[in-house]
Amino acid sequence: MEASNLQAAGTGTKMGAMRGLKPGRILLDGALLLLSFLMLTPFLWIFSTSLRLPKDSFTLPPAIFPTAWHIGNYAEVFAKVPFFDFISNSLKICLIIVLGHIFISSMAAFAFSRIAFPGRNALFLVFLSGLMIPGQVTIIPQFILMSKLGLVDTHLALILPGLINPFGIFMIRQTMMSISSTYDEAAYMDGASRIWVFLKVILPMSYPAVAVTSVISFIGNWNDFFRPLIFLNSFEKMTLPIGMTALTGAFGTANLSAILAGVTLSLVVPLLFYIFGQKYLLDGITAGGLKM
Repeated sequence: MEASNLQAAGTGTKMGAMRGLKPGRILLDGALLLLSFLMLTPFLWIFSTSLRLPKDSFTLPPAIFPTAWHIGNYAEVFAKVPFFDFISNSLKICLIIVLGHIFISSMAAFAFSRIAFPGRNALFLVFLSGLMIPGQVTIIPQFILMSKLGLVDTHLALILPGLINPFGIFMIRQTMMSISSTYDEAAYMDGASRIWVFLKVILPMSYPAVAVTSVISFIGNWNDFFRPLIFLNSFEKMTLPIGMTALTGAFGTANLSAILAGVTLSLVVPLLFYIFGQKYLLDGITAGGLKM
């Protein structure tokens, strides 16, 4: 009797699941899968071409998978240019900027959201207007300042301007504004200091916004080509985007497979950061739409 009841329950569950598969949902899922495949196709082609023999790089029509696997293209990348130095330079600059962003942006956001000082909202609007100014507009004053400080052709010329992130301050501030003031009041009644409230109460509750702005800051600085091109002159101090141009010059058009091997290697680090931080992306976007 129990076996028949279990079988009937299982059959009912399957029929309910089949009824839940509406034609519109099936079409939507199929369209999303097709769109995902189309978006991933260029990356699949880059990776497969990085494993081809150089003579197979320009075959027509292009094939998705290589006919002969040639992993030596990756070794040639490190043999032709100091590719490891390019990666380490970019990684060092980006990590320092992200750590500075977490420290500076979160403290500024705490001041704008939890401390009532005269002219706070007006000052925040003036500060936020920096988002409307393109970075190319301020590059000449930055270069003059770095030149007077003797920081041209150093990584500090890239790190110092990157520590201030108006977008990150805005995002974290919006999240902190959504946190009830009762948490602060309870902590102050227990004798907590303002820095303790910031570090132990407000900052942990703002972690999704801090994480997503950190990922955005890291990827933005990792892919930055313009500022390193202006400030860096020495070959050994180049970041990865500038180093990729050196890699292209080293191989020319003779070995597209090796060039795409370098492109594939350059995607590994930001991909890992995105995979780590993507689960906080929705929370961060939601926090950015809260009241001002």
